[in-house]
Amino acid sequence: MILCECGEIIKGEIFKDYIKNSFNPSTCTIGHKKCGFIFDFFDGKKPKKYSSRKELKCIALRFAKKNKLEQNNIGIFLVEVDRLKSSGRLSDYDILLTAYKKLNKIQLL
Repeated sequence: MILCECGEIIKGEIFKDYIKNSFNPSTCTIGHKKCGFIFDFFDGKKPKKYSSRKELKCIALRFAKKNKLEQNNIGIFLVEVDRLKSSGRLSDYDILLTAYKKLNKIQLL
């Protein structure tokens, strides 16, 4: 899963492109078709988006829909997203991934 700077979760909506980075003057990478953002994974620049609480809830709902979470688990997932956002240290991607992992851990118990 890749979370784009535009707030969309990317699944199959990519294009190939070549960028210059510290490894090579022409390195193959990917971009998001919808907004055109090109990712540079090679110089340790993971996309980091820090949305407002409201924006993050919208992204979390789209994430839940794409991952086909059950209705009763969506509430638990959103509460965990809200709790992690309150810490103020994590990017949107890290918050969504951590909340999703915690939800899966709860379901296994």
